[in-house]
Amino acid sequence: MQNRHKIGAPPKIVVIGGGTGLSVMLRGLKEKPMDITAIVTVADDGGSSGVLRNELQIPPPGDVRNVLMALADTEPLLAEVLQYRFNSGTGLAGHSLGNLMLAAMADITGDFVTGVRELSRVLAVRGRVLPAAAQAIVLKAEMADGSIVIGESMIPKAGQAIKRVFIDTENAHALPEAVKAIEQADAILIGPGSLYTSIMPNLIVPMLAQAITESCAVKLFVCNVMTQPGETDNYTVSDHMNAIEAHIGLQLFDYVIVNNGEISPQVEAKYAEMGARPVAIDLEAIRSKGCEVIADRFVLFQTFLRHDAERLSHHIYKLVENWMIRKR
Repeated sequence: MQNRHKIGAPPKIVVIGGGTGLSVMLRGLKEKPMDITAIVTVADDGGSSGVLRNELQIPPPGDVRNVLMALADTEPLLAEVLQYRFNSGTGLAGHSLGNLMLAAMADITGDFVTGVRELSRVLAVRGRVLPAAAQAIVLKAEMADGSIVIGESMIPKAGQAIKRVFIDTENAHALPEAVKAIEQADAILIGPGSLYTSIMPNLIVPMLAQAITESCAVKLFVCNVMTQPGETDNYTVSDHMNAIEAHIGLQLFDYVIVNNGEISPQVEAKYAEMGARPVAIDLEAIRSKGCEVIADRFVLFQTFLRHDAERLSHHIYKLVENWMIRKR
C-alpha cells in the first residue's frame, strides 16, 4: 500500500520490537522531528509481566512500560519512580511500579490498549505506543531436535538451536491501530532486540506481517551488537536477516544498520563468559540480498554494551529523510 506523505509533515516511522535495545534507540529517535509509533511485543511471560499477565488476564506490561518511559517527556525522578522495582513485600516483590500502574490503568479504563493510551497522555509521550495485539500471545518454538518449547521465557533456556517460532494464529489478532500505522508509515524500523523472543513475536502476528510486506515504506533493520545465548549463538548479521526472511517469506529490508565500532578485549571477555560474542558483519552475504549496509561506531559501554542512541538516531533520520526526497 502506497503511503501519501504530506509535504512538510514529519516522516511517519513505525518502530517494531521490544526489550532494552528498542527503548535505548527510542530515547534518541524522540529527539528527531519524526512522528513515531512503537509497536511492542506482548509475548513476555516471565517476571513481573508474567505474573500480572496470568493473574489479571492482561497483556504483559513490561516491554510497553520500557517503551513508554523511553518516549516520555518526564522529570528524571518520576521516570526513576515508575521504573522502581519492589524488592520486598508479600505479593509486591519483583513488581515495578510502572507495571502496576499499567495494570491499574487497564482496569480503570476497561482495557489494556486504552490504559496504555491514557498513561501515554499522562506521561507526555512523544509519539504513540501500541501493543502488537490486544491480548497476550503465547510464543512457541520448534527447536533443532524437533522438540516444541512453549513460553517466551523458556525458549532461550532450552539448550537447542531455534528452528522457528510460531503462535496459534486463531488466538492472535493484530491491533487495528498498529496495522493502520504500518499502512501509513514512511519508514518501518525493526530491531534491535532479542531476535526470536522480542522481534519475531510481532512479525508473526498475521495482519501485522501482511501489512509490513505490502508496505511501500523504506524498511530498516538495526542488528544487535552481540549474539544472545540460547537465541542467536554464532549468528552473523545475514543469519539474523535469514531468520526473519524464513518467518516472513521474503527479504524485507532496504537498509541494514550494523556496528563496526571496536569492542575492547576486556568487554569481549566479559560477554564471552556469558556465551555472547560480537555479531560478525558478513558484507557479501548481506549485499547479496540487495540491502545497503550502514556501518558506524554505534556501540557504547557502561555497565553493559548498548547502542549509541544519538548516533544511531542521526543515521536513521538521515536515511529516512534522503529516501523520502528521492521518492518525491
